[in-house]
Amino acid sequence: MMKVLATDKAPAAIGPYSQAVRCGDFVYVSGQLPIDPATGAFAGEGIADQTRQSLTNIKSILESEGLSMANVVKTTVLLKNISDFGAMNEVYATFFTGACPARAAFEVAALPKDALIEIEAVAYCKE
Repeated sequence: MMKVLATDKAPAAIGPYSQAVRCGDFVYVSGQLPIDPATGAFAGEGIADQTRQSLTNIKSILESEGLSMANVVKTTVLLKNISDFGAMNEVYATFFTGACPARAAFEVAALPKDALIEIEAVAYCKE
């Protein structure tokens, strides 16, 4: 059975998709842009601020289901510019202090709203 997850502590979807869905023992978090849900604007112009906000949005969505970043088993990071990889990685590492999830990172031609980053995640939530 699929359960749609939604929280006002993360930005609302900007299209026909859910912030996240829980299906069995997994939560699939849609790609999170670096939008501050309080303002509707990007959290900053640089990759560090934008990475932090995208991950904060993921964290907020997971917390709405009683989970944490420790439940994340896989992420995909989409970067507007792969040269931002190092700076993104520094911020990313602060969100995963134990065992780090599997990850893929790609440079893409463009992201919605001209963001510098978008991150999606898969969390395991066996009870």
